[in-house]
Amino acid sequence: MKTLIRDYESAVIGAGHAGCEAGLALARLGIKTIVFTVSINSVAMMPCNPNIGGSSKGHLVREIDALGGEMGKNIDKTFIQSKMLNSSKGPAVHSLRAQADKEDYSRSMRQVLEGQDNLTLKQAEITELLTENGEVKGVKTLTGMVYITKAVVLCTGVYLKARCLCGEAITNTGPNGLKAANSLSDSLIKAGVEIHRYKTGTPARLDGRTIDFSKMAPQYGDVPVVPFSFSTDPSTVQKEQVPCFLTYTNETTHEIIRGSLDRSPLFAGVIEGTGPRYCPSIEDKVVKFPDKNRHQVFLEPEGIHTNEWYVDGMSSSMPEDVQLRMYRSVPGLENADIVRNAYAIEYDCFKGIQLKHSLEFKNVKGLFSGGQSNGSSGYEEAAAQGLIAGINAAMFIKGREPLIIDRSEGYIGVLIDDLVTKEGFEPYRMMTSRAEYRLLLRQDNADRRLRRKGYEAGLISDSELQALNEKEKLIFSEIERLKGITVGASASISEFLLSVGSTPLVTGASLEEIIRRPELSYEKIAPIDPDRPELPPDIIEQINIEIKYKGYLERELRQVEQFKKLEKKRIPTDIDFTRIHGIRLEAQQKLNKFRPENIGQASRIQGISPADIQILSIYLDAKDKSRFEESHT
Repeated sequence: MKTLIRDYESAVIGAGHAGCEAGLALARLGIKTIVFTVSINSVAMMPCNPNIGGSSKGHLVREIDALGGEMGKNIDKTFIQSKMLNSSKGPAVHSLRAQADKEDYSRSMRQVLEGQDNLTLKQAEITELLTENGEVKGVKTLTGMVYITKAVVLCTGVYLKARCLCGEAITNTGPNGLKAANSLSDSLIKAGVEIHRYKTGTPARLDGRTIDFSKMAPQYGDVPVVPFSFSTDPSTVQKEQVPCFLTYTNETTHEIIRGSLDRSPLFAGVIEGTGPRYCPSIEDKVVKFPDKNRHQVFLEPEGIHTNEWYVDGMSSSMPEDVQLRMYRSVPGLENADIVRNAYAIEYDCFKGIQLKHSLEFKNVKGLFSGGQSNGSSGYEEAAAQGLIAGINAAMFIKGREPLIIDRSEGYIGVLIDDLVTKEGFEPYRMMTSRAEYRLLLRQDNADRRLRRKGYEAGLISDSELQALNEKEKLIFSEIERLKGITVGASASISEFLLSVGSTPLVTGASLEEIIRRPELSYEKIAPIDPDRPELPPDIIEQINIEIKYKGYLERELRQVEQFKKLEKKRIPTDIDFTRIHGIRLEAQQKLNKFRPENIGQASRIQGISPADIQILSIYLDAKDKSRFEESHT
């Protein structure tokens, strides 16, 4: 007779970046949670790039932190280099990126999970999802143990029926040779989950002792370091950093690749899954961009306790002998030895359109999903989804409304909305260009945008909320002070303005107006503002942005108001779109398939035209009017 373990309210399947955030969120919200992993040593493992953040991804990490997640705190403890990307451009695209010590990152996150109340970490393979009448009842392990739960969060990453390909060699394993999960997919399909196949890849790791770094350009971190977490004291992250190095492929590299394409699983038709468009393998880049005579390659350290170096920009599924010749054709890598071969990995994942914005499956009550299993790529995208899935699984168990971040509130909202309203055909990668309101959704103000939502959910403490309130009070009061101080067109003021590359005043102006000049800033006008208070750098940054971009921010806020109107216009759940005359057949089919919750979501479904939306809006208005008239007769 099988043992039933009844004292867990929720189960999280997978302990990668999504699973860690989901499990911690559930446990911290008072839900007794068990997190399953195929290997305890794979908790928060970084099987691909050794970094957290990057363009747009840094925004996600900041938002995870603002909501009460762990990724930002963990990378602050374990980074070996940190850099703010795009700092020469506008604040909308500034994004933190930190090189991680992979082993330290994984070890540190595991310690957090093991020390968390209400959370149990268990090494076991889940082979079956238990459901009854379309509702989750629990999970079953490979050894036959049954766990009864009220909710399950799938964070299976790239493990479902995974197989790794290196040339002609194909192994049925997960990343880094870890065990694949070969049984759960069939159980999910039986429960009504639709599955498809994706592919991703990773480059080789090289022995640093065999690399000639003198032939490469060193890439250093920032001084001072800006932490990811809003809770991290900046003074604690100022430390000696490890450099990365930049080099390039060349025509010799490309000739080696072109001459071996018949041995590439990607071009030989062996790979079934669709790969990421924005992170292609080196053979894919050579074929698709024949006019380019070189491609950028970053050498990144895997950690300070290892000689392994990650070859960013050269992921591949070529045979090992081709890989060795290919890498050794790159300047600085002429004598390089491969520690771990590059490989491609194929895996089962879920179509995002099956999910609600809460990341609960539409047709399986109590089943949530987060991470690469939803068809996304990247650690940061995974962690963001895991956090939201975990929070909403807790809300489901507590009988509370789900936490939904919309497109105007965060990159997390953009990510999830894209996944659940657009029929993806390749792994989804977050990019700043995907966000319509980039200037509002900056990485520097993620706490001001989302901290209160984290507090309402229960993951942000009273002291953290109080710190945010004090921060905002400082920002607003200082901007008001600057508005109220006027300086005249005196000789001393004119002399100062000329000395800092600006033009003299013709008439009096407030300090706020002077700061608005492109060449000036809050810091630069200090000599003509003797009464200014001492403020921390993050407050000064907010003041500069609020003043300099005031007109642009106000314009985006007006656009958000229009967006909100469409989001508030609800669509009844029982509506049959085929009965609405005037909407095109394709649109009717798409609307019935996606079941959007409101007009805004409907407008973002591919294949739905503005004319379809207009007819749908008129139909809903007429229905509302009819209901109103009926209720008043």
